[in-house]
Amino acid sequence: MTQKKPCRCLLAKSGQEDMARLVADYLSTLPEEQKVPDDIYRTRLVLCETCDALHNGTCALCGCYVEARAAKRGLGCPMTPPRWQAEKSGA
Repeated sequence: MTQKKPCRCLLAKSGQEDMARLVADYLSTLPEEQKVPDDIYRTRLVLCETCDALHNGTCALCGCYVEARAAKRGLGCPMTPPRWQAEKSGA
């Protein structure tokens, strides 16, 4: 029996629409001062989509859903060296 190779994609593209909605709902509850601006968020997601550690919307290095991690100012990429840095809240 062959195992299906994980896709290097975000949650919705990986067929996990329900989880993608739950993550989007969670992000909508975060205070704005805890989120990065939309352009930074999109840039982070593009970087994550090119990473070998992205498996079906989850980072294999830290276990986070990348859409959630990429949206937060206080979190950075767990890769060494990181693909993107954490930002200070309110920056």
